[in-house]
Amino acid sequence: MDTKVLYVTAVAIAAIGGGYYYYSGSGKKLDVDSSQSMKYSAEGIQLVQTDEKGNLHVRAHVDHLEQDLQRKTSQLSNLNASMFQNNQVDSTFFAKEARGFNDNEKVILTGDVKATKIGDSGTMVFLTDELTGYPKQRLFETNHQVTVNAPDAEFISQGLKADLNQGQYEFAHIRGKYVPN
Repeated sequence: MDTKVLYVTAVAIAAIGGGYYYYSGSGKKLDVDSSQSMKYSAEGIQLVQTDEKGNLHVRAHVDHLEQDLQRKTSQLSNLNASMFQNNQVDSTFFAKEARGFNDNEKVILTGDVKATKIGDSGTMVFLTDELTGYPKQRLFETNHQVTVNAPDAEFISQGLKADLNQGQYEFAHIRGKYVPN
């Protein structure tokens, strides 16, 4: 057999084999987009987050986290979080379950929700079964019943809108007692 024929045959077999290998494997390659559809989970999470200036912003403990990167959602079990203002604990939150949406721009706390606001005149404690929060804006709201315990008042409200930046609270259909100092 002539070496030229052998050479052409070897090149043809290599080209066919290489083409087959290249094109048959392309359907099985992972796309970058497919990695975004993955779900992650973790146990016993300790979170510390700072603001743009490097000051402590949030500290949290979560027993279990499930995150879906494609939908930009997360689900947390037994959330215990503290928010800071000027490196001091400003407010705390506890909930049996929390669901975050759009990379946690919106968070819905459910199940024995306890929110505490620490202020100059004392501590206000809010108890409810559901609370929606917008952590970056430090805004919280609910249409559910809220029990409020403050240093000089105890009452029940059918709803709450709170702006932690301004220290402003809006309550609806209040029933309770007020005892000024």
